[in-house]
Amino acid sequence: MNKKKIDVVPYVNVHSTTPDKGFEQFTDTPRYATGYTTLFHTLGFVPETHMLKIYKERVKVTYEFMVSTILFADTNWQKIKQMRKDALNEYQAGMQYPMDWAIDSTKVSYIDFKGYQGGYKPSDISGKDRLFYDKSKPFTKKIPFYGNYKPTKFVNIPKAYIIPQSQWQVLDILKLNNINAHRLQKDTIIEVESYKIESYQTSKSPYEGHYAHYNTKVSKSTQKVKFSMGDYVFYTNQPGVKYLVETLEPEAVDSYFNWNFFDTILQQKEYFSSYVFEDLAKEFLDKNPKIKAELEQKKQNDKAFAENGAAQLDWVYRQSPYYEKAHLQYPVYRIN
Repeated sequence: MNKKKIDVVPYVNVHSTTPDKGFEQFTDTPRYATGYTTLFHTLGFVPETHMLKIYKERVKVTYEFMVSTILFADTNWQKIKQMRKDALNEYQAGMQYPMDWAIDSTKVSYIDFKGYQGGYKPSDISGKDRLFYDKSKPFTKKIPFYGNYKPTKFVNIPKAYIIPQSQWQVLDILKLNNINAHRLQKDTIIEVESYKIESYQTSKSPYEGHYAHYNTKVSKSTQKVKFSMGDYVFYTNQPGVKYLVETLEPEAVDSYFNWNFFDTILQQKEYFSSYVFEDLAKEFLDKNPKIKAELEQKKQNDKAFAENGAAQLDWVYRQSPYYEKAHLQYPVYRIN
């Protein structure tokens, strides 16, 4: 592209300020085209031309970028194929997989950046300061670019994930992405690692038609669960291992959970009538002295809780076998 005298620069990830002091590499999580291609060991680019450029020029440089990319791939096809082959073995069951990232500020490079002098002047609309660029003052200077990320959260890759056939929406998308599955031939009890959703936050504005969750936290337990004939087992020793982990681990940034595919588990459909449950609660506590002791300890440590009878009854209900098992129970299980 330089030989064609076409300037290329990383996506200018700058908002409400000027790029003079440098900027960070955009985070391409799996929701974005380049993040998605990476899940399948494929190089991906999203060329973006500046909206203020003449349209004809934008079309031309996009075309030239495609030609240059195709020629590069044609010249380096053997190396690319070998890198893809190596990548297929990069993540195996039992290994740690990075699920979240943060900028590594210790690694910085400097790029030649062409721009115009930025400044502020009163807005003709509001009278308040507004950002503008003075095209009579072009510049070329080196600015810092932070293009490296470091992992901040890991998960161990399981041997397989098990998904009940009732979760057809998720299963349909996995099939569309050519993720291989094995179906149970009979009802089977399997020891699995199970997740319970402990906390999450939900965006207040829609994004691509979803009110997405974030900052999701789970707790883990090992259980023996009965699965039905026809339920799906997705082994991780397949080319789509990264897609499986990124979508089925609820704490992953773009997991199916965070994209609302399991919101039914967040709704508690069953509850109790206190005048009936009071007697059952006492009977339950009498038979479970450990839980009764935990209740008394909680009363001592939490004054508001100690003065709230409804809250205490609710707490007992949640410890009891009467509590709705599906509530906050993540319906995807791990075989380690």
